[in-house]
Amino acid sequence: MWDLIGNCWAPLRRRLALLAAATLLVSLSSPVFASASGSTSTLPVFTHIFIIVMENHEYNEIIGSPSAPYINSLATQNALATQYDAASHPSLPNYLSLTAASTFGITSDCENCFLNQTNLADQIEASGRTWRAYMESMPSPCSVADSGNYGMWHNPWVYYNDIRTNTTRCNADVVPYTQFSSDLTSSKVPNFMWVTPNLCNDMHDCSVSTGDTWLSKNVPQILNSSAFQNGGVLFITWDEGGTDAGCCTYAAGGHVAMLVISPLAGLGLTSTIAEDHYSFVRTVEDSWSMPELNNASCSCNPAMSEFFTQGPPPVIPEVPQAVLLPLVAIMILGAATLIRRRIAVPGFHEVG
Repeated sequence: MWDLIGNCWAPLRRRLALLAAATLLVSLSSPVFASASGSTSTLPVFTHIFIIVMENHEYNEIIGSPSAPYINSLATQNALATQYDAASHPSLPNYLSLTAASTFGITSDCENCFLNQTNLADQIEASGRTWRAYMESMPSPCSVADSGNYGMWHNPWVYYNDIRTNTTRCNADVVPYTQFSSDLTSSKVPNFMWVTPNLCNDMHDCSVSTGDTWLSKNVPQILNSSAFQNGGVLFITWDEGGTDAGCCTYAAGGHVAMLVISPLAGLGLTSTIAEDHYSFVRTVEDSWSMPELNNASCSCNPAMSEFFTQGPPPVIPEVPQAVLLPLVAIMILGAATLIRRRIAVPGFHEVG
């Protein structure tokens, strides 16, 4: 009789064991979440961060515009910061804010106002990660001269002395956009990839529809890449708006759109939290456990963690219930087998 019961339970025990093992593997492969400094929310430890910076349009000139169907489809299907502000005017101070969390007192698009300042590239390298900036229409790596549709003031990386004056470093990591596609499909995709479209495609000199079309042709290669799909995130924003709208103590560059696209972010999510370019820098820094530079260190500039609270929970040391319950069932069945072998029950005889 007990052998018969054991024979009946054996296949179930095997199935439960396989279920427990599979559940354990799934739980171990879940994205790792890091506590955002100064926040009770969580940020994923992104594998790759992409950012595309567009130009010179207020939020209401983009979101809801019939001239930007692709952008609006991305905003509807992914996540959108609805109260996001640029830092200042004109363009250059905003690009510096997005790469070092400060305008450094610059109030023009000067092309000889170089800086001895720590920036995101320095931090990324110090963390053991890699970065690269891609400039559309830049004639050669690390170019510091305007050329056609390439404007140096939209290339913040060459303003930092420790990048520009290091020829090897600058030539390797401040490159023409023509290199982007091959890097994206290579075996060594940079962890941080910055994209500046040219002066037409970023909407600076050309229409909103021109920029929207450019994004529709260039964003899909990012979304289809393994670098993005396996723990990556794409931010699309505008350097400044046409007003002095601002928030968060330091920002007064206009109300602009910020799209947050990631397999780790909520879908169809909108945020009404006041954020700005310094919040973007803080998001990168907090995700990768790097020091918060300049205005990114102010509690007035929160990391953009609310977009990711819809994702998987933080990894914790306790055994998940989904793993624990099958394991308990296996233990109970194992104990029953031992009892069957050691206790003789009057009136019952083993089969066979």
